[in-house]
Amino acid sequence: MRYDTIVVGGGIAGLTAAAYIARSGRSVAIFEKQPKMGGLVQTFCRDSVCFDTGLRSIENSGIVFPMLKQLGIDIEFRKSIISIGIENEVMRVLDKHSITDYESFLKSHYPGSESDVSSIIKEIKKIMGYMDVLYGIDNPALMDLTRNAKYTLGKLLPWFFRFLFTMGKINKLYEPVEEYLQRLTSNQALIDIIAQHFFRNMPTSFALSYFSLYLDYHYPKGGTATVVDSLVGYIAGKGGTLNNGVTVTTINPEGKFIIDTSGNRTDYCTLIWTGDLKQLYNVIPLEELKSRELVRAVEQKRAELKPLKGGDSLFTLYLTVEENKEYFERICTGHLFYTPDKRGLSIVSTKVIEEFLKSPDAEYVQPEMKRRIKEYFLEYFRMNTFEIAIPVLRDPDLAPAGRVGLAVSLFMDYELDKKIDECGWTKEMRDYMEVITIDILNRTIFPGIKDKVIDRFSSSPLTIERLTGNTHGAITGWAFTNPIVPAVNQMLKVNDSVKTILPSVFQAGQWTYSPSGFPMSIVTGKLSADKAISTPSES
Repeated sequence: MRYDTIVVGGGIAGLTAAAYIARSGRSVAIFEKQPKMGGLVQTFCRDSVCFDTGLRSIENSGIVFPMLKQLGIDIEFRKSIISIGIENEVMRVLDKHSITDYESFLKSHYPGSESDVSSIIKEIKKIMGYMDVLYGIDNPALMDLTRNAKYTLGKLLPWFFRFLFTMGKINKLYEPVEEYLQRLTSNQALIDIIAQHFFRNMPTSFALSYFSLYLDYHYPKGGTATVVDSLVGYIAGKGGTLNNGVTVTTINPEGKFIIDTSGNRTDYCTLIWTGDLKQLYNVIPLEELKSRELVRAVEQKRAELKPLKGGDSLFTLYLTVEENKEYFERICTGHLFYTPDKRGLSIVSTKVIEEFLKSPDAEYVQPEMKRRIKEYFLEYFRMNTFEIAIPVLRDPDLAPAGRVGLAVSLFMDYELDKKIDECGWTKEMRDYMEVITIDILNRTIFPGIKDKVIDRFSSSPLTIERLTGNTHGAITGWAFTNPIVPAVNQMLKVNDSVKTILPSVFQAGQWTYSPSGFPMSIVTGKLSADKAISTPSES
């Protein structure tokens, strides 16, 4: 079997790439290791109550809607209103004017730091202005500009000069947001309440744009996987081949073929890799390559990537409660960022975790250590920021009357999760984390919820690693804590992000561009498809 293009990975980047290749009339096959396409973007139902994994809302960014329009895919979206909660108060982010409410909200929680709050809000407003330019028009990569010269000359070119000027300012804000905020305030709790929403060492330009991003969130009818399902249907309708539950175990870039878990060989003209980049170079059989130069390049790439860490991962608790959705509507919206205690994560000592991770093999770990880790988790959860998604508040068809599903997530360290598993404590610790999460929500934002829980289960970084193969169970590509980020991180160089050192092999997705995310996965998917389509097909 041979295809013009093989796409490895059925997440949003792979599906986007495959859709555009199928649209061009070229033959394409997509291989996804999971039973379903979509990667981390899934919607599943349990006893008629639906939950989203991965994304809680979809950020357009001038990318998602143009992509769907270009492909002729019609999906009903609703505005996803974000709520922000601290202790016993919740505010809704309704429009740009809500930034003023947010300023008052922070000042009420941090009396004595009012001027610092004003300074921070001033910076957020400045970056919001940059985002207005950056996403001021639909992304040119997702538009047929050759067919609309009037648009190109009248709107795109004037915008492009503003874009260049703004990108110069954005590129100067690559400093980690924690360090940037330290220059604006000495109140560590205030820094925490903002910074702990984000990945560690996230660039300031991306982190402090969050208020703009919240205003751009949307939710598709039927759940986030509606986008995935629509792309799958489009690819199949255009003659594309979709292989679920099939892992690519070998890529031979000289022979231009792959081998899958069943031992089947499939040849290609071009290949697009959308998964973990470490795996791309690890599945190349160096002993079969004839080019010594290519062997050295792959060995060098393996060595470069090996010590690097994947980005932050999550613990997620899924709850079904016997309650009317109106109870939750009175408190918040369907997408809530909630911090139970305003003192922040900095007051939580990590000493016990450092000791635990450095301790000998699991069989030598003392029972006392387990007790201390539980104490750590209790404080860590109390001071953290939860991302809470309630799908039925955004689509009433996603749960039956009298029942509500909640997905409650917070950052969790992969190495800690792995060590717990090595000790044989996974079931006990997972149960403990579920219980304390419910207890915290019951005592704070959702009083009475504890007695109404009828089903609960959870996932952790190891779950994500097992399902996706992502290094360290990462949910957004490379960690910002790495000494280097082996991905393009400037918008003006985004076209180069899809190139690899391998002949006729391109890359796309979370590991390709930094900072990554759903919209940029679509952009790199489209750009990689363009590269593949422009490569002459072999007879």
